[in-house]
Amino acid sequence: MKAKIGKWLSILLPIVLGLGLVLYTYFKFTPEQLEEIKIQFQNANYIYIYISLLISAISLWSRGYRWKYSLAHLGYTPKISTNVMAVCIGYFVNMSVPRSGEVSRALLLKKYEDVPFDKAFGTIIAERIVDSIFLLSFIILAFFLEFDVLQQFVLDKVSLQTLSLIGILGILGLILSFYILKYSKFRWVILFKEKIAGLLDGVLSIWNMENKWAFIVHSFLIWACYFFMFYITIFALPETSNLALSTVIIAFIVGGLAITLTNSGFGAYPFLMSEILLLYQIPETAGTAFGWMVWTSQTLMVVILGTLSFLLLPILNKNK
Repeated sequence: MKAKIGKWLSILLPIVLGLGLVLYTYFKFTPEQLEEIKIQFQNANYIYIYISLLISAISLWSRGYRWKYSLAHLGYTPKISTNVMAVCIGYFVNMSVPRSGEVSRALLLKKYEDVPFDKAFGTIIAERIVDSIFLLSFIILAFFLEFDVLQQFVLDKVSLQTLSLIGILGILGLILSFYILKYSKFRWVILFKEKIAGLLDGVLSIWNMENKWAFIVHSFLIWACYFFMFYITIFALPETSNLALSTVIIAFIVGGLAITLTNSGFGAYPFLMSEILLLYQIPETAGTAFGWMVWTSQTLMVVILGTLSFLLLPILNKNK
């Protein structure tokens, strides 16, 4: 019963938060401002949005192609097409239940390529570790470039006392988890540790794989695509077309963090994008229009490619 409640809460809470932010954003604007946002959508240069979508598609292909290297190290050689479509479906599934896309990717590889779930999932965890390093690098760069602005933005949203409390609770949680995993004899802990051992095979594969440099090159390509597919969109609106590179980096990070708050950034992405751009004198209406434009275009692409992958995978693997 508790597991079902927790599952439903993990689905409903991000949706409720996203809807709340959408309604809050809508009702805080006057009719004149809403009309201004509508005009900005009508007058936007969508050529840059289309270029952004093309770059995004390249990142999806590269992520699927990169996956083959860690899987090959474990002795599995699934088709690249299966890898890429599994990645597309994973992004699509993440729109309903956050982080469930990683599970679906591993399950699809198990079904169509007979790769053990824990091995495939371990390689996905390894990817996430690499992705976290790249994201952390962007965050560090942003802090060096615009520390004062970022500090003010965070403190405007969350008090220093709350941030300190979150930090303390996080450290205590890590210490408690370490002792439970190391010394507990409960059956569920032992089973969990056994699963972790299987996952570690996948995680460690990145350090010992034969084609690790190709893996690293694709990792740089993926994150270069992530950044430039966002950067190119600033030219869609006159109000955002002259943003400094440091500002674009900060907005890129904020957008990435917004995606983790709700289902693929629903509601949160446009709201936080307008908030961070407002710090750089971009009108709130323009920031909101820009945020919705970027989020909607990327979401539509994920829906289309995810749906096509759902339909094509069984057709291309009729004997599985």
